[in-house]
Amino acid sequence: MIDKELIKKVRLIQFRSSRVVNDVLAGEYKSVFKGSGMEFEEVRRYEPGDEIRSIDWNVTARMGEPYIKRFREERDMSVMFLVDTSASGEYGSAEISKNDVAAQITSLLAFSAIKNNDKVGLLAFSDKIEKYIPPKKGTPHVLRLVSDILSLEPENTGTDIEMALGYLAKVCKKKSLIFLISDFIDSGYEKALKVIERKHDVVAISVKDEQEIELPSCGLVRMVDAESGEVFMLDTSSASLRKEFGRLAAAEGDALNKSLKSMGIDHVSVKAGSDYIPQLVKFFKIRERRKAIG
Repeated sequence: MIDKELIKKVRLIQFRSSRVVNDVLAGEYKSVFKGSGMEFEEVRRYEPGDEIRSIDWNVTARMGEPYIKRFREERDMSVMFLVDTSASGEYGSAEISKNDVAAQITSLLAFSAIKNNDKVGLLAFSDKIEKYIPPKKGTPHVLRLVSDILSLEPENTGTDIEMALGYLAKVCKKKSLIFLISDFIDSGYEKALKVIERKHDVVAISVKDEQEIELPSCGLVRMVDAESGEVFMLDTSSASLRKEFGRLAAAEGDALNKSLKSMGIDHVSVKAGSDYIPQLVKFFKIRERRKAIG
């Protein structure tokens, strides 16, 4: 049965993403993210005019005559979206949930990627692998990714970033651009992230709801942890409670920033319900300047 509401949602995201890619991010993605350089193609006999520095001395020694290594430039690359679909992503104090924001950002960056002739793939996870789609090119493939994220009904509720990174390491052998999109309500994944970062270009995008950063005053509230199911009461009318909540949220954000920075991983922080486009554009420009310098 065709889900008309889902189709409408996907088409709306496609329209908005395509417009932003063409009007705002045109050229930004291409200038910041390029192919991974040169890829080995073949070994052949040396011919007059070949560069001496291309000689493969090991093969030359075995064959008794000069051979060279030939490489070809890689103009495209694979882009993997590691998207957290755990139960905490269903929360949204505004009109949009964190999971919907993740789908929109994935769409925006995926359309930017295919405009650059890159392949895009998806690894959706909770505390298990919920869905894996290998990288491919083309608009229909991107629309499938977005549709799958929006329609996915995760079997599990928890979050296990370490497990997802371990799975990614097994299926993603070639150097790729990895966008890790999550609210990062998890721990113990830092070692696995370091391992992935050594081989791949990793960008972390943290998605938070406004009320996860600043608690509003609305009296006694019954709270339910979406992932563990734990139920507890909070008196949000307490100024000291709200202040402490804000302090802890800020400390968590600072700790995440510091951890990612220590690993050399770029971090973009966005809020559900807010315009995240300026944050992405700012990230592209900062990264482009950094590449120009170094």
